[in-house]
Amino acid sequence: MPRFRLPPVFTTPLRISRRASLYGRLVLLALIFVPLIVTSGRWLRTSRIDLTRDQLYTLTPGTLQIVDSLQRPLRLTLYFSDHATRDLPQLRSYEQRVREMLQEIAARSHGRIHLRVIDPVPYSDDEASAQGSGLAPADGGSNGERVFFGLAGSTLADTADVESGSARMPEKTLAIPFFDPAREAFLEYDIVKLLYELNQSAKPLVGVISSLPVDGGTAPGRQPWAVTQQLSQLFDLKMIDPAGLKKIDDSIRVLLLIHPRKLSDDALYAIDQYVLRGGHLAIFVDPDAELDNAPYAIDGTGSVDHSSDLPRLFARWGVVYNPHEVVLDRSLALPIELAGSNFEHPAMLALGTQQLNRSDAVTASLRRINVSTIGHFDLAPKARARLIPLLQSSAEAEAVPAQRVLAASSDPTALLQGYKADNVHYALAARLRGPFDSAFPERASQPGHLAVSVPNAEVILVADTDLLTDRLWVEPQTVLGQSMVRVFANNGDFVTNLVDNLSGSSVLLSIRGRSTSQRPFTRVQALRNVADQKFLQKEHELERELADTRRRLDELQPVKGSRGGSASAEQRREIEQFRQRQLAINKELRDVQHQLNAEIDALGLRVKVVNIVLVPALVVLLGLLYGWRRSRRSRQRR
Repeated sequence: MPRFRLPPVFTTPLRISRRASLYGRLVLLALIFVPLIVTSGRWLRTSRIDLTRDQLYTLTPGTLQIVDSLQRPLRLTLYFSDHATRDLPQLRSYEQRVREMLQEIAARSHGRIHLRVIDPVPYSDDEASAQGSGLAPADGGSNGERVFFGLAGSTLADTADVESGSARMPEKTLAIPFFDPAREAFLEYDIVKLLYELNQSAKPLVGVISSLPVDGGTAPGRQPWAVTQQLSQLFDLKMIDPAGLKKIDDSIRVLLLIHPRKLSDDALYAIDQYVLRGGHLAIFVDPDAELDNAPYAIDGTGSVDHSSDLPRLFARWGVVYNPHEVVLDRSLALPIELAGSNFEHPAMLALGTQQLNRSDAVTASLRRINVSTIGHFDLAPKARARLIPLLQSSAEAEAVPAQRVLAASSDPTALLQGYKADNVHYALAARLRGPFDSAFPERASQPGHLAVSVPNAEVILVADTDLLTDRLWVEPQTVLGQSMVRVFANNGDFVTNLVDNLSGSSVLLSIRGRSTSQRPFTRVQALRNVADQKFLQKEHELERELADTRRRLDELQPVKGSRGGSASAEQRREIEQFRQRQLAINKELRDVQHQLNAEIDALGLRVKVVNIVLVPALVVLLGLLYGWRRSRRSRQRR
């Protein structure tokens, strides 16, 4: 039987090129990656990874608590003049920082905060809206345009109104007039304070206990002090009579204790328990209150009785304060006019930026505060509290008895006789952070008595009441028939900032200043300092020689009108030599300065070469080396 042999079946393996395989993997990766990004953008909207060194974009726990506790929907509008700031790179960079902070807060709010960013171009409705919202434009933009850079916040009744951008009238509107880059460390605090105030339904209640007529007093026609009028625009002020005072109501957000004198034990106990419950207290005491209406009288210590003190509370809190001692500071003396003569009064001080705490929200943006016959604070050795200065003197200050200042009232220059600087920066105003113990342990049996304060208790101490008076910071004037005041110091802003800061919740007070996004060129600055030191000695030597040369030249010059009026040939020759040396010294000084500038420019050039040329060239070289080695391995495998 014949056998039939089937032809062989030839099979060829299916080969896929490397290029097709690579494309297939890329398509598969895209199919996985795109849905993952979309899903993460929807479900992980509030998740962030902050890789900055100082965690600039990580919100503090206090901010998270305030944002999470918002009861009403808010609309935030950031106004920034984009076109007017095209030549202001620093302001544009800070705007990005502000916008990113607002976006982070809005993302955390889960829809309760709706953020808009508007460029208020000149003569537009947006510009009118920015001004109507309370923003303050700054001059100096491109082509003379005004620059708007602020935040307007408002509350509306319904969430739908916020999301739809409804034009209905908001229930409440507040604003940050201008984002000052100098306050970048307090950016988060300023924004969150705005949110906190928008979330409140009424003005904070501020209580005032004062033996001075800050509200105008009972005399007919007398107006409240300017600082009181300024506070009343932002807060609900309530004057409290200390006579018969048993308890301070918890509804009082801040208590201002101004020039306390002869307070009863019951009133002191009420203040003591208010602080221990977490109440916010600001105390203004004074070695010599100039507007105290009580007649001068000498007490047993030989001091005038226009002073004020809280000895029982201060002693328990660990505060050292002498009510009969005034701080003089000849380097900060305020110019005054007395009896037609001008003096610099060492007991009246003009505190500038060097004397203000730039790390505290109350004083960070202030420029000048005027004080008079001010005292000072310190801590007892065993105090549990911390004293953080807000205002302080220079190292040229001297503490003297108040009676001596009073005796020199007609001749302030007498205070400079025998003046000897103590080389101490006296704390003129300060934050006192607890914990505090009760100054009335004998009342422990009373109902509701507290022996120890809450952990975050805080008191602000100011050793002067005169800074509240009008004469140290405002001046009345008439403009076009209208009575106005000219502000020449930041005393009112200091008090307003103080009350504003204390009126926030304890959570808001926990938000402190943070690092800024600006990073100085520390290496460049160090090299500049080395160059300065290198040439400064040479410059001083040449300047001394030049001064000696000029003095010698003046001695050799012939005196006009004297006998033998003209100089001899030898004198003329010596004069000419000194003049030539003077020209040579001036040239050497210019060469020193040019050399210093040339070295700094060379340093800048080296930095540019490293950043622009060397680093990119190194990256390219590494890439070429990696490609060459990979191609070489591929050829070896073949």
